[in-house]
Amino acid sequence: MMKKLILNCLLMSSVGLLVLPSTAQSPDGNVPLDPNTSFFMGRIKYSKNNGNDCSGVGQNLTKLVSEVSTIRIGNETKVSFTDPKMFETPFLFMNGHNDFVLGDDELKSLRTYLEHGGFLFVSGCCTNPAFPAAWRREMSRLFAGTTSKILPYEHPIYRSFYKIDQVPSLHRNVNVHLEGLFFEGRLVSVMCEDGLCCAFSMENKCNRGRGVSPADGRRLALNLAVYAMTH
Repeated sequence: MMKKLILNCLLMSSVGLLVLPSTAQSPDGNVPLDPNTSFFMGRIKYSKNNGNDCSGVGQNLTKLVSEVSTIRIGNETKVSFTDPKMFETPFLFMNGHNDFVLGDDELKSLRTYLEHGGFLFVSGCCTNPAFPAAWRREMSRLFAGTTSKILPYEHPIYRSFYKIDQVPSLHRNVNVHLEGLFFEGRLVSVMCEDGLCCAFSMENKCNRGRGVSPADGRRLALNLAVYAMTH
């Protein structure tokens, strides 16, 4: 209970830091946002991807946040990188199985979004190597001279809610680390190549015996959400 109260205070105090316009609307653009809604997320449609990979991921992530906090939780909405409504959504989620290439207009819009306080959480589906390889390549195009970095377990993201000292891979004799992209010293995007979305959303049914365990997946996903809302 005490941990939940502390989290509520942290999340509510950080709302003003998010990428919200002065007259905030809901992500669908029709209904004004409840000013007490502290967490809602955008599911990214990108390149040729329609945002339907592992379709329940967004709702499952918001459910994780609601289970450890009493803050108001909004519903997932789908947006593209070129949709102005993206700038009303401070937390974005992107996943997929395959290689992809972002258009110049998508990169320009995403760059602006991240420069102004947005956060992008990225997960490869089913431990398919093509998607994370594409993310690394495309992110290197985003900010000149910048590439993603492995986040060591000393990083605050592994302490933002749960204390995580290691995340064993289910199919390799290694520990799984998140990767981060930084802009001017701020962590703006985090990616996990080991089927994180499969673990916390689908109990690894689509990625059985690979990636990370469902329990570790839930802890990592919640830490990501809390970190994004409090930094």
